[in-house]
Amino acid sequence: MFIERYDPSMLLAILPEIGLLILAGIVVAYDAIWKPEQRRWLGWITAGGLLVIFVLALLVARPGDAPRFIFGSMLRHDWFGFALKLLFIFGAAITALFSLDHEGVGRHGEFYALLLISTLGMNLMASAADIIMLYLAIEMTSIPLYILAGFLTKDQKSTEAGFKYLLFGAATSAILLYGFSLLYGFGGTTNLYILAANFYTVDFPQVAVIGSFLLVLIGIGFKISIFPLHFWAPDVYQGAPTPVAGFLSTASKAAGFAVLLRVMVAIFTPVITSDWTTILSTLSVLTMTVGNLLALAQKNIKRLLAYSSIAHAGYILIGLLAVSQLGLTSVIFYLVAYLLTNLAAFGVVLVFGRITGSDEIADYAGLSRRAPGLALIMLVAFLSLAGMPPLAGFIAKVFVFAAAVQADYVWLAVVGVLNSIIGLYYYLTVLKVVYLYRSDNEDQPLPITRPNMIALVILTAGIILVGTLFGPWFNLSETIALGLF
Repeated sequence: MFIERYDPSMLLAILPEIGLLILAGIVVAYDAIWKPEQRRWLGWITAGGLLVIFVLALLVARPGDAPRFIFGSMLRHDWFGFALKLLFIFGAAITALFSLDHEGVGRHGEFYALLLISTLGMNLMASAADIIMLYLAIEMTSIPLYILAGFLTKDQKSTEAGFKYLLFGAATSAILLYGFSLLYGFGGTTNLYILAANFYTVDFPQVAVIGSFLLVLIGIGFKISIFPLHFWAPDVYQGAPTPVAGFLSTASKAAGFAVLLRVMVAIFTPVITSDWTTILSTLSVLTMTVGNLLALAQKNIKRLLAYSSIAHAGYILIGLLAVSQLGLTSVIFYLVAYLLTNLAAFGVVLVFGRITGSDEIADYAGLSRRAPGLALIMLVAFLSLAGMPPLAGFIAKVFVFAAAVQADYVWLAVVGVLNSIIGLYYYLTVLKVVYLYRSDNEDQPLPITRPNMIALVILTAGIILVGTLFGPWFNLSETIALGLF
């Protein structure tokens, strides 16, 4: 491995991070000088600034063909990290649009600043090549999210959500830090890739390696809400502001999987074979099964989507388990499809809740007559989550299950298909309420604000395009996955 000395061109590699930091400063400055009635523009500034960062990164910050270690090997500039950065920035921009007209957060500059700092942490998580940088990036991501989850201080559920998230997050963060300290003790270095080389050359006891793997998995597993570390998600998603819940379930989960992919490929794949595949396959089955079964009993739409999010983490683990080019490619593709789909679902929940003040599934009766466009977007999002063709969620599941079959985990693919059927049931149950049930207020329309409409149209178009024109997206995902090696 060649570690480059500092040179000014390295700044281009972290252009997204620099842009996010500057944008956060601009938002805070305008928040300080603007009158309350002007602060609605903070959301537009945040979303527009993120779009500018996205475009500039595509134009001037693309990595080369070979990965590059920068800033003393603390970061790795490769296609995997770069693509995930763009995904996080996109998710943050959509979240900013959703937040614009949210009564509790839309005119608070600190909300957007915290959102941007959390996105900055996610970007560093995706490109970190050193366990010190990785841990700092995770904390930079998590601390703003703790505050955002409890941002509605006058809402008891929001306050409770923030406190629970902080309490359990701090505990798992300590476990993760202990796992990282063991890795340092075994490898004598904090660099992920040098650690991998040391694992090849030094004969460590298998139990020690597996033990450190489990500690790291516990820390990261909390972030991606896999079984049995999923318990926080339903309460936090229900209590947090809806834009925050959507961001937590998509960008934050994708960041957790980015770390897991990086650590697995760099360190543990060469030294753990049947042991870690057994652990991951068991976790995958339990996560998707528990998530889907508990979703069946939910009456609150945000809690249902929380358990749905847990189940989808189980599906993604199938692709990670395959440890093949197709498996890693399917994980990348799934993360993109899932982010588009779940953000759209939470967007519908946001619009409905803002007007009606309710998150109960029963209150969605007659939505197809009150707001046909909103109901159609909900139909697309929920069918994609269920894995129905020709939408993005269907193609994502096909690739994940294909990777399992290719890796001789046919039984795991079968379990995934059966769980998808269970998921289809509760998604269709919600859609039945939307399209078939009647309500007394069907003559009262549900207006959709311009920023919410822009975000929902972009997401819906993305779901359809990724599902129908999947070839280029799959090839791109393959290129991104190869950046891990």
